[in-house]
Amino acid sequence: MTVRRFHVEGIVQGVGFRPFVYRTAAELGLDGWVANVNGHVEGVVAGPPRAIEEFAARLRADAPALARVRRVRLTNGIRRPGYERGFRVRSSAPGVTDRAAREIPPDAAICDACLHELRDPRDRRHRYPFINCTDCGPRATIIEDLPYDRVRTTMRRFPLCARCAAEYGDPADRRFHAEPVACPVCGPRLVWEDLRGEEALRAAVRAVGASGIVALKGLGGYQLACDAGDPVAVTELRRRKRRPAKPFAVMVRDLATAARLARIGATEQRELTSPARPVVLLARRASKGIAPEVHPGLPHVGLFLPTTGLHHLLLDDLDRPLVVTSGNLSDEPIAVDDAEARRALAGIADGFLTHDRPIRSRYDDSVVQFTGRTRITVRRARGLAPAPLPLSVREPVAGAGAQLKHTFTLAADGRAHLGPHTGDLADLATHDAFLASYDHLKRLTGIEPVALAHDLHPGYLSTQWAEAQPGRRIPVQHHHAHVAACAAEHGVRGRFLGVAYDGLGLGDDGTLWGGEILVADLSGYRRVGRFATAPLPGGDAAVRHPSRTALGHLLGAETLGSPHPYPWLTRPFTQRLDPAEAAAVRAMVAKDVNCPRASSAGRLFDAVAALLGLCDRVGYEGEAAVLLEAAAGTEHAVPLAHRVVRAQGLWVYDSAPTLADLLERQLDGEPVARLAAAFHLTLAIVTAELVARAVDEGAPRTVCLGGGCFVNRLLLTEVKRRLRAQGMRVLVGGQVPVGDGGISYGQAAVAAARLAGEG
Repeated sequence: MTVRRFHVEGIVQGVGFRPFVYRTAAELGLDGWVANVNGHVEGVVAGPPRAIEEFAARLRADAPALARVRRVRLTNGIRRPGYERGFRVRSSAPGVTDRAAREIPPDAAICDACLHELRDPRDRRHRYPFINCTDCGPRATIIEDLPYDRVRTTMRRFPLCARCAAEYGDPADRRFHAEPVACPVCGPRLVWEDLRGEEALRAAVRAVGASGIVALKGLGGYQLACDAGDPVAVTELRRRKRRPAKPFAVMVRDLATAARLARIGATEQRELTSPARPVVLLARRASKGIAPEVHPGLPHVGLFLPTTGLHHLLLDDLDRPLVVTSGNLSDEPIAVDDAEARRALAGIADGFLTHDRPIRSRYDDSVVQFTGRTRITVRRARGLAPAPLPLSVREPVAGAGAQLKHTFTLAADGRAHLGPHTGDLADLATHDAFLASYDHLKRLTGIEPVALAHDLHPGYLSTQWAEAQPGRRIPVQHHHAHVAACAAEHGVRGRFLGVAYDGLGLGDDGTLWGGEILVADLSGYRRVGRFATAPLPGGDAAVRHPSRTALGHLLGAETLGSPHPYPWLTRPFTQRLDPAEAAAVRAMVAKDVNCPRASSAGRLFDAVAALLGLCDRVGYEGEAAVLLEAAAGTEHAVPLAHRVVRAQGLWVYDSAPTLADLLERQLDGEPVARLAAAFHLTLAIVTAELVARAVDEGAPRTVCLGGGCFVNRLLLTEVKRRLRAQGMRVLVGGQVPVGDGGISYGQAAVAAARLAGEG
């Protein structure tokens, strides 16, 4: 008889791992015990050596679907006299001597077994909105502390009834040690004003059916729901939420309904039905099921399937797609506290469908899309965060993130915990939400950073916060962080060529960058190429008004041997602008007053969208570029004129010929769609040329793409195709957001590499 201790690391709490260990040991006839210890699983196993070896192998190979086993360690155990026969699940222990980083399970959508029970009139949980088991339900949003047990979640206020307690204690039951387990007798209850339970649900159904807007308490925060096919309801939601144009996500009852509304490939289907249940951006079909106001002027729609029993009940009863969007005013954090929600959403919602289970952590819905088989994470939040990502890191570090689409990252012991999407830190409530989320996740993971990486921009609130923290601080250039995030996700250890296209980021020379070619590794970089600079008249005002950005490019773009477009070409554009504003911008550019210059790919997209009459003022970040991509569609196009020159030791894309050709072809009557497509094709050709020039000078042939511009499907597809045709290995982030939501992961990767280099 052999006795061994076992220690399992990874996402092994809140995923049915202890019941799985119990059943495995019982099948093999082994004695011992298992317990949650801190964020891991530990125990003792006794029996024949071969059975113990098979036991350890099964822990790795046959773990529950929601588990992620990182490491299984066996060490010698000591068998004491009177050792207890059989195998059992012990109470959890704090494990104060355990120094390994702990992993937090993300929330998981309702499983098929629970969904069957939800719809079965004979089942005692029939139509119970909070149904769950070890394979599904809330996790990260209810955990207050580790180890993960009911007493350390927001479910602790709901004592188990006798029948739930029996299931919880029965190793043969799939609710064995399912911490959020509940039923109508002992669990949370729905509330609508003075109505409870089923009556509350029916009231919400009536409100939505009458073109109303309902505030719904979801897993990671409040959501706003209305009939997606009702233009009156959707338009009113836009007005009240102060969200004039940004597309809404639509929740549909099942995959068949989704397929009637959008074109769904095999990869998208897997994502839609995964336990994470993210919003998936899909090419829409011509359909009467969704009002045009849901995604005005766009060929794609964000669809997702129900995540909870409550969502399923609403969709079953209403039998129509629903707009389900964040419960907040535009740019504010999603509401989680009941009193806060009633205050913040009082002017938006016609009624509140809430319940008495508190939300411990704020998690908005995740958003992903596919370009062919390439998965792009637009927003990493509910269902995905804070599950760890691999990162070569020894000493604990943190990344403070950027300003927009903010996230933070905590990393240690070969793993990085990318925190949930927060939003724009310029909003005070969002900044406070970031601080609370950071402190909570730091405590849960047990990661105490020895170094904190941050952006170079002194105006970013994330930078200011980082600089006020104790300990070592590591500044990381914005675009280096973008391409480092891609390289680190793919395990690139040596030098690579980074292509970073985004809106704006502060360069190491004190100017604004955004269209960059870098030769880099994780420790550092060298700038080898860029876009030509152009003024941004009014600074941030130009970002909100693409017409200003366009005038800046036409009047003051960097002189690289190409003339600015002739006045007779620009006159049709300037004549449709407000004369006073156009005159003011001309004066600002001429006198170089409040006109910071930027080498930005994102701002060039804005300028072209304005020149083509698609967008003079944006209602949300990136709107002009989104409309430009939508206008291009699948048009066949001839590229615009373009020029790459050598200037100040760098290869520079001179955009003046491109804009002049665009305006000339526009005057000749070429359709907007063809010109929009031509611009995308031109940028891909320019990128391939910039990369080729760098490779000719000794740059590596591994290319990492980063920055929000690569959310653009047309640009990403054409850039990848052309670079691969040149023999390049092309990488783009899949699990880490390519936009600013991935900056913190890149910062952490850079900090870890620099610390390792010093060691």
